[in-house]
Amino acid sequence: MTGQEGMPVDESAADDEASSEPIRLVLADDHAVVRSGLRMLLENEPGFEVVAEAGDIDSAKRYVRGHHPHVLVLDLNMPGGSSLDAIPVIREESPDTQIVVLTMQQEPAFARQALGAGALGYVLKEAADDELVEAVRRAAVGESYLNPRLGARMASEPPPGPPDDLSEREVDVLRLIALGHTNAEIGEQLYLSVRTVETHRSHIQQKLRLSSRAELVGYALQRGLISGAADTDTQQ
Repeated sequence: MTGQEGMPVDESAADDEASSEPIRLVLADDHAVVRSGLRMLLENEPGFEVVAEAGDIDSAKRYVRGHHPHVLVLDLNMPGGSSLDAIPVIREESPDTQIVVLTMQQEPAFARQALGAGALGYVLKEAADDELVEAVRRAAVGESYLNPRLGARMASEPPPGPPDDLSEREVDVLRLIALGHTNAEIGEQLYLSVRTVETHRSHIQQKLRLSSRAELVGYALQRGLISGAADTDTQQ
């Protein structure tokens, strides 16, 4: 195919130009040496550009707001707050930024929490050389990545039982509290006296160090004990 001047026209040129935009990255890790190594690893790959480095949670949020990167590579253990709590906040503030967690935490519970909070990738630092590039590329196009060995453990191990040392009965009470039931209603459903329900509620609050119903609802949602839809249905 030729153009008006008889010159060949590359029909894929526009597509190539559109796809030539580099994947912009923010690196968040509290160790400068680790960040330096990650930058070298990633920028040695074609099409990657590290636009900022953060050493704490607040800096990570600020750089994501300022640069709107395609991917944030986030360490789980960062000064300035909980990285797990920061994930949904960052995703809400910058929906086009995907998050890949890079961590030493090999327990399935951390991976479940990170992915449940909105991260698309979960890579162990010990495997970063082999897996981080792939995880970032996948995240940039909206695909997930989980360390294969950790994924196998998650598949073979059932989800954890009652969290934070709560008993099964306390989990039942907490779920009904979060769904908006009164102590009397909880007692009727669980065949308990109101005083027993009150005792369970007191123990739950002590163990979780939470006091208000709003805090208990947030905890129950975060742990998957209730869903937003179930809460809405109960109030109707």
